[in-house]
Amino acid sequence: MSFGETRRALRLLHDELDACAACPKMIGPVVHGPPVASPVLLLGQAPGPREGSFGRPFAWTAGRTMFRWFEDALGVDEETFRARVYIAAVARCFPGKASGGGDRRPDADEIARCEKWLVREVTIVQPDLVVAVGTLAIERVLGAKMPLVDVVGGMRRARWHGRDVDVLPLPHPSGASPWPRVEPGKSLLSKALGRLARHPAMRRALEAEA
Repeated sequence: MSFGETRRALRLLHDELDACAACPKMIGPVVHGPPVASPVLLLGQAPGPREGSFGRPFAWTAGRTMFRWFEDALGVDEETFRARVYIAAVARCFPGKASGGGDRRPDADEIARCEKWLVREVTIVQPDLVVAVGTLAIERVLGAKMPLVDVVGGMRRARWHGRDVDVLPLPHPSGASPWPRVEPGKSLLSKALGRLARHPAMRRALEAEA
């Protein structure tokens, strides 16, 4: 598909996605990024409590941290990154708070219900590089639970929803986790961002017309 056809297909998909109410425990509205035709897909876990009011993923403190990582590594601001990379998530509505504090992890049924949207997005976008942010996203793309220290800083090849992709795992930028700010996480994050900056798909995305 051409860039225009990809954007049109994504707009139609987003119209359907906006009307989804399949998960009774999830708190709407549905959150998704714009219909960006890109060789890079960034996959997060789920929106937090603030993203719904802003109508875009990674719109609060974790997002500010993440986009600062990208600005330092790629030399582009948040607006440019959002315009050049397709942003999706394992779940598209806020899961609510966990009993022990923090955001609740989507359960298996919720993940399965949202998976159909990801399958269609991958089919439309056809990414060459998937940036998996946080342990749940990494697990869903690579197909297994792996400690961050074993995957962040490296690049994996995976078959994901019918497409062969490079996978770049990143830690979640939530301030609740010190992992990216202390060793070895700090050095591994820096290594991962360097790989992202050098990846041909990321370079093509940044060089493309918005």
